[in-house]
Amino acid sequence: MSTADYKTMTTAEIREDFLHFFESKGCKLYPSSSLVPDDPSLLLTNAGMNQFKEYYQGKKTMPEIGACSCQKCLRTNDIDNIGDATHLSFFEMLGNFSFGGYSKADAIAWAYDFITSPEHLGLPPERLYMTVFEDDDEAIELWHEQGVPYDHISRLGADDNFWAAGPTGPCGPCSEIYFDQGEEFGCGGEHCGPGCDDCDRFLEFWNLVFTQYDRQEDGSLPELPHRNIDTGMGLERIAAIMQHKGTNYDGDLLQTLIGVGERLSGKTYGDDPASDRSLRIVADHARAVTFMIGDGILPSNEGRGYVLRRLLRRAVYHGRLMGIEGEFLSAYVEEICRLMGENYPAIVESHALIDGIVRAEEERFGATLDAGEESLEAELGKLADGEQLPGEVAFKLHDTYGFPIDLTREICEGRGVVVDMDAFDACMTEQRERARASANRDAWGTFNDVWTALSDRLAATEFCGYDSDAAEATVLAVVADGEEVERAEKGAEVEVVLDRTPFYAEMGGQVGDTGTISSAGARLRVTDTRVKGSLYAHVAVVEEGTLAAGDAVSAAIDAGRRELIRRNHTATHLLDAALKKVLGEHVSQAGSLVAPDRLRFDFTHFEAVTADELARIEGMVNAEIFAGEPIVTRVMGIDEAKASGAVALFGEKYGDVVRVVSTGESDEPFSRELCGGTHARNTADLGLFKIVSEGSVGSNARRIEAVTSMGAIEYVDERLLALDDVARELKCRPDDVAERVATLQAELRETRKALEAATTGAGAGKVADAYKSAVQLDGYKVVVARLDGLSGKEMRSAWDGIRDAAGGDAVACVIASATPDGKVALLAGGTDGAVAKGFSAGSIIKDIAGLVGGRGGGKPAMAQAGGSDPSGIDAALDAARSALGI
Repeated sequence: MSTADYKTMTTAEIREDFLHFFESKGCKLYPSSSLVPDDPSLLLTNAGMNQFKEYYQGKKTMPEIGACSCQKCLRTNDIDNIGDATHLSFFEMLGNFSFGGYSKADAIAWAYDFITSPEHLGLPPERLYMTVFEDDDEAIELWHEQGVPYDHISRLGADDNFWAAGPTGPCGPCSEIYFDQGEEFGCGGEHCGPGCDDCDRFLEFWNLVFTQYDRQEDGSLPELPHRNIDTGMGLERIAAIMQHKGTNYDGDLLQTLIGVGERLSGKTYGDDPASDRSLRIVADHARAVTFMIGDGILPSNEGRGYVLRRLLRRAVYHGRLMGIEGEFLSAYVEEICRLMGENYPAIVESHALIDGIVRAEEERFGATLDAGEESLEAELGKLADGEQLPGEVAFKLHDTYGFPIDLTREICEGRGVVVDMDAFDACMTEQRERARASANRDAWGTFNDVWTALSDRLAATEFCGYDSDAAEATVLAVVADGEEVERAEKGAEVEVVLDRTPFYAEMGGQVGDTGTISSAGARLRVTDTRVKGSLYAHVAVVEEGTLAAGDAVSAAIDAGRRELIRRNHTATHLLDAALKKVLGEHVSQAGSLVAPDRLRFDFTHFEAVTADELARIEGMVNAEIFAGEPIVTRVMGIDEAKASGAVALFGEKYGDVVRVVSTGESDEPFSRELCGGTHARNTADLGLFKIVSEGSVGSNARRIEAVTSMGAIEYVDERLLALDDVARELKCRPDDVAERVATLQAELRETRKALEAATTGAGAGKVADAYKSAVQLDGYKVVVARLDGLSGKEMRSAWDGIRDAAGGDAVACVIASATPDGKVALLAGGTDGAVAKGFSAGSIIKDIAGLVGGRGGGKPAMAQAGGSDPSGIDAALDAARSALGI
């Protein structure tokens, strides 16, 4: 069968043609959604239909007849298979969808038109085969109406051609489209055909799912109110077909990435199966890593972050297998941004962040890999032939060194060793149970009891605190000790639910309000406010009287405290904007605390912020404060908000209507963010912004702590007071403290230098006596001596003294010291002349270090070691004399 009987198209051409084709049919083009799905039941986006789930459920509708998209997807359930010719972790899924807008007949007709029409894919009809669900006579006839011969349509069972969301609920038959690659790809079996498990002759590339039934508990299948269409065509697979290639990895895009690996490793794809597998794994994983970080996922030890770290580390390991030294993944990142940035601009916008995180993780994992491999090699050396690696050992490598289990398995597989995965899984289960038991001790563990019941029964709390510090309200419920009660007496600690409240409940980093709740017969002091589902829980102490459900109350916040919180919250927005301007657009908020006395802001960044950068950031924020810009809050639709350039927090779920907070009225303000918190009325209210500290809070995340307003004044006052105290101790003016400290440091250095020279210099008694005992060997003198009381650094000074005493003659030494901290220091040194005559400091130290309970080594001219057993010093020096022939 000829491979030249149809045209060739690039990946980019196929993607564009598909989307334009379905747009022309009336479908709305949707951009790819993030790899972080809105659906909490999913860890990562794994199908094109994920972003349309609410349309399938009928919660949303669209005026168009359907939708189309090219969705970035990620699946790692079969990670061990990734690296063969078929499996991918990251892939693009072309899809067209309908939620009652067009029919099954339309979907089949359009699919056949797109794949056979010369204006589109133009695949030869005689090489196309369709499978349908075994009872789906309708689909058979619809395909036949398009011209597909009956002998090119086959029926498959529910395992292959029926989709269901679960045991009950929406479901329906599928129809898959196959391409015949030719007899050379076949198994020659009598029943070889689409769905054959023994060969790759028939390649499935498009799946059409017709979600038309609503399965009941009795197994019956009544029709849904409207039929849905969900199709998916793997872009990498159809690209391989359209480029007359046999596998996903032979398409233009992945071949370009494999080329990066060839250039870095010196390997040639196709020469060696092991290298080929590593080239495929690194190409695939590098693409997955790039897109995950581009969507805001950061490496961690749980959830999405763990998947990212696992892929990244597996890529690094396979790079090492190919002989690639040092950090190399940034070369892939750059090429991926070049190849795919036009269709996915987020990876270009985040290029600096992606590159920085990848480099940092590679460097960190390099050390992990060295330590883990060394430990694994030691364990493998203990095994007898045919013995398994204990699961407990594999778990220790995972838990102690962060060494991924899949790498342990790959290394062991290369040695013909099996890992006891049952024992490993048992260790992991035990660890998870310990963590779960710890989490269950959370003080708010009763939420699922009382608060779920209350949320089901009561209307959501109305927040009226944006513009008011007080409000009249009604008590809806009182909770004490995790149980709903009718009333609470004086002294009781309770949580009170009101129908409306001016109290802001802790969320988005902003702490909850405090204040008072008063009724005709009670007064409560509110110490915190928290969100409980759709309700606000006012954590309070009854100070007077009795409070009961149904009471009319006056709720008033601590307005002074709220004002300070407002200012600090606005400061976090200004800080976020300044960080992006100084460090780059890769900066993304990763957490915050907005309290009355301070603010804390965590953000993504892969290195320490320099003093100069901090000064610029602080200066920018203060410039906005001094500009006196009004804080403008507008309520608008989420799409309008994003179109206006408002910053949305990664991972935050927003409703259809949002609040947008901006500094100033201009079209391009210094800061514009989606935010439901409370803010200052004008930037000038902040008075002054001062950064207190900056540091790391984990891999690729930094933290800035800062103060504003009264907190900034208190901070500056404390620093000035401390400066006055230091100046008083130094007996100088505050302005002269830095100069005075520099002078004292210089004097201290000179004093220490003089003291060191006096105790260990060339003129010191110990060194002089030692040199007098020097023994003449063939062409050089050697000193072997014990100089107790010297540290390792002072031993080097002693060697300098011996060398100086020799006056340029060839000389060597082997000296030892029982150090002041009860340890041992050994040093051997030789001038160039002594080394030329055969003296080797490194060899001697290596031979004698064990006698003092240590280890060490070095070069022929200088070597040092430490030890823990001073009682062995004399034996070590005797061994040195013997080695030197003294």
